[in-house]
Amino acid sequence: MSTASVSLRERFGKVLLLHGGRSAEREISLRSGAAVLNALRAQGIEVEVVDADERLVERLVDSRFDRAFIALHGRGGEDGSLQALLDLLDRPYTGSGALASALAMDKQMSKQMWRGLGLPTPPFMQVTAQTPWEEVLDRVGPVVAIKPNHEGSSIGISRVGSAAEYAQALTLALRYDQQVLAERWIEGAEYTVSILHGEALPVIRVETSHTFYDFVAKYQANDTRYLCPCGLAPADEQKVQSLALAAFAALGCRGWGRIDLLADAADNFWLLEANTVPGLTDHSLVPMAAKAAGLSFEALVIDILATSERER
Repeated sequence: MSTASVSLRERFGKVLLLHGGRSAEREISLRSGAAVLNALRAQGIEVEVVDADERLVERLVDSRFDRAFIALHGRGGEDGSLQALLDLLDRPYTGSGALASALAMDKQMSKQMWRGLGLPTPPFMQVTAQTPWEEVLDRVGPVVAIKPNHEGSSIGISRVGSAAEYAQALTLALRYDQQVLAERWIEGAEYTVSILHGEALPVIRVETSHTFYDFVAKYQANDTRYLCPCGLAPADEQKVQSLALAAFAALGCRGWGRIDLLADAADNFWLLEANTVPGLTDHSLVPMAAKAAGLSFEALVIDILATSERER
């Protein structure tokens, strides 16, 4: 074992890797966890792997570990509940704290925070099965995104431009969440900014043949293009990075994460959502941005693990 591996093992102690879970993003979380596990073990770090099932609380209480690497996406891992439990157990963990995680997972709350601070985000409203399409038209716009309020990976999202499409989209979104958001549809380029230790990594532009960057485009399609360099002028890329950092800080996020944005035809940038536990698969955006910044996947995983080293 190399000296570097010994020092990392001593530095971090025993790491509990949490993945899987019961959210709609379970399969992506399993893939993220497998990639992280390989990276940690390749560097000599002691790891115990836990699939976050119904026995999670019992296993956390019974396990002896020094820190947790959270690779859980969606509810139960990214919404603040796991973070709050680890706080109660006085165990350090990667990424944002409980409150920031909860705010970021709640699209409506995060957008209200951004709007209150003067940060640009598309007009929106919460809708229910009883909300008429005419009200959405009046308050949000002629074309909207209907999305579950507490899901990630573009799960349950639809582009809507008519009453018939609206009814179908509501039915789909309500399968995943009782809270549904209608957000003005911004037609334009999609960008994402990964954040690590308070710094923005190179911006990635996403291009897809789909109507938008949906679940299939993210994890299954082979024709989705990821452009890094993103094609923006240096001043515009810095503007996007600064906006992403401001949005991240506004929610109290820390450590690492990702902010997704859209640019309209007039080159105005709009904040879509924050991700406090982004994917770490072979299709994921944070590893791509890290690679563009000169970080290997193994180095990225160590940097993420290091976000657990903070005063609590």
